[in-house]
Amino acid sequence: MTFSQSKWSLKDLYPNFESPELEKAYKALDEQVTAFEALRPNLKADMDVEDFMEMLEASEKSTRIAHKLYSFAGLAFSADTQDQVAQSAQSRVEQFLAEVQNRTLFFDLWWKDLGADVAERFMDVSGDYRYYLEEMRNYKPHTLSEAEEKVLNIKNVTGSSALITLYSAITNRYVYKLEVDGETKEMTRGELMTYVRGADADLRAAAYQELYRVYAEDGPILGQMYQTRVRDWGNENVKLRSFSSPISARNLGNDIPDEAVDTLLDVCQKNANIFQRYFKLKAKHLGVDKLRRYDVYAPVVKSDKKYDFGDAAEMVMDSFATFDPKLARLAQRVFDDEHLDSEVRKGKRGGAFCWSVMPEMSPWVMLNYQGRADDVATMAHELGHAIHSMLAGHHNVFTFHSSLPLAETASTFGEMMLVDQLLENETDESVRRDLLFRQVDDSYATIMRQAYFSLFERKAHQMVKENASVDELAAAYLENLATQFGDSMEISDEFKWEWVSIPHIYHTPFYVYAYAFGQLLVLSLYKQFKAEGEVFKPRYLKLLSAGGSQAPEKILTEAGIDIRSAAFWQGGFDVIKDLVEQLEALPIE
Repeated sequence: MTFSQSKWSLKDLYPNFESPELEKAYKALDEQVTAFEALRPNLKADMDVEDFMEMLEASEKSTRIAHKLYSFAGLAFSADTQDQVAQSAQSRVEQFLAEVQNRTLFFDLWWKDLGADVAERFMDVSGDYRYYLEEMRNYKPHTLSEAEEKVLNIKNVTGSSALITLYSAITNRYVYKLEVDGETKEMTRGELMTYVRGADADLRAAAYQELYRVYAEDGPILGQMYQTRVRDWGNENVKLRSFSSPISARNLGNDIPDEAVDTLLDVCQKNANIFQRYFKLKAKHLGVDKLRRYDVYAPVVKSDKKYDFGDAAEMVMDSFATFDPKLARLAQRVFDDEHLDSEVRKGKRGGAFCWSVMPEMSPWVMLNYQGRADDVATMAHELGHAIHSMLAGHHNVFTFHSSLPLAETASTFGEMMLVDQLLENETDESVRRDLLFRQVDDSYATIMRQAYFSLFERKAHQMVKENASVDELAAAYLENLATQFGDSMEISDEFKWEWVSIPHIYHTPFYVYAYAFGQLLVLSLYKQFKAEGEVFKPRYLKLLSAGGSQAPEKILTEAGIDIRSAAFWQGGFDVIKDLVEQLEALPIE
């Protein structure tokens, strides 16, 4: 098959925003919810388990329509954040679904309020719904009255959700100007960021300076939006829902114990010196006394090798097929179903993601592909997410989605398989060396950088509670960078605005530790794979096929992993340390 760059198609959801099918879906969901509300009097501790299961199945049926409606608007908005029709559609669906949530809230509240023995009677017959029901009950201590929950749902539509949409609309319309080969070019953030991984040191610096010049112009406003987001998060989760800390609310959502997350972040801090040592080595290879923050992703060899999109897709498919042909077949579905958008366009959301809508549908994958080695790795990463989702496609709509910390497993593993293949097939020693350095660069970006983002979030949430100004938050961020890099790097002042350019800390507070969790987990799993070979594969595929049908800790315990153990997390860092030692043994050219 020939692979070529294109936009995705949303026809598997709805033809367009004016289509009768879309309006029918809104009507059908409204009718289903009305029928569900009529069953409220049947909710009793001694109700028949058959009636209970009927309600669960009705709830799933409605949720499937809700997922389709929400995803259609969200994917259209991501493809063009300046499209006013998509913006309006997103506002409409958020308002509608908040009302649906309020109308069906009685079931969640009744379920959480049941005694443990009664709940167990229903869970014993619930089959694949079991973990969904268990997880709902985890929120029992943090659930408010029905009236209060309804107010929060409605408030979020015009509150935090609206703020996040506004942040996306503002930041995705930014235009950056960079002088390249004597010509000033206008570009998107994705296009600008290609230069921070380029061989030209002046262009690397200029690209970063332009990025933060643009963000600094709106810095006080974006910072104020962040303060508001943080206050909203604290007001709801700490003050109203009585979580012990702002991060605890995310940890419960991930169903990961606070203790495991604290251990993970502690081990990351203790191992900052491994990356500091690496950056000092990189400075020697680049022939400078000390790296500047602009040089974090500088290639050590001037390898401007570009990968045609079709060739890149073939390489990714080959690397999946080498592990198991089934993985390549699943990834192929994303292309066959026209669910991949790889073009670079103005107004399109930057970066990359994988969006799973339904268990039986191939997910939608967004890339901004420009032909660099890390664009190929990103393709492997996002298609890895898609494979993970499809392997769990036999679960229901509530349990096929993996929890955030496990969500990075297949994606990061997919990247590592690709790099292995690239190293195996590459005959040019300079490209091989570049790939090895990139592996550590990527480990830095996925582990240490994300862990320190989380540490900044923990501090920022506390500072906002104590009424810190935007400038004080910016100063705290610079301090965070200074601790992270030690004496291995020079950090210029404009990096104080980096935090307002990180969408995750606005969209999903405390999301980012999932990357560090996932990467360290995968390093450990990959080490097992290299040691065990074929024996490892069924265990790994079973882990992915579980999706979100069990608690992450239970899924990992079955795979022989203790996430509360510092030694486990240290094992991932030991793999990185070995890589750094391999690089230290290379001659400096």
